[in-house]
Amino acid sequence: QVQLVESGGGLVQTGGSLRLSCAASGRTFIGYTMGWFRQAPGKEREFVAAIRWSSGSIYYADSAKGRFTISRDNAKNTVYLQMNSLKPEDTAVYYCAASFSTAWNTTPERGRYDYWGQGTQVSISS
Repeated sequence: QVQLVESGGGLVQTGGSLRLSCAASGRTFIGYTMGWFRQAPGKEREFVAAIRWSSGSIYYADSAKGRFTISRDNAKNTVYLQMNSLKPEDTAVYYCAASFSTAWNTTPERGRYDYWGQGTQVSISS
């Protein structure tokens, strides 16, 4: 049974930081791409960042470049999203997802992800 469990969300002020964690279990994820998505109220779920577990290759959405850093800890089977300089528009539920597709150019597409976590709320106050 594959499980992705996010944690680390919360309420911070504009300019603050949070580190989200995604603990993965239930199978070997070495061949997977691990992604972070977010969904704000009334909006579609959008891609934030992804990392290929085996090679460490990274893909960021434009909104994340320069402020967010994705990383993984192979020993802990955990993927992280360090978020700095947070803005009110970063407020959303953040989801971790896993994809076995090797097509790197489709990394931002929701449909290629096979497993999803339950999400963690991130709220940024102005």
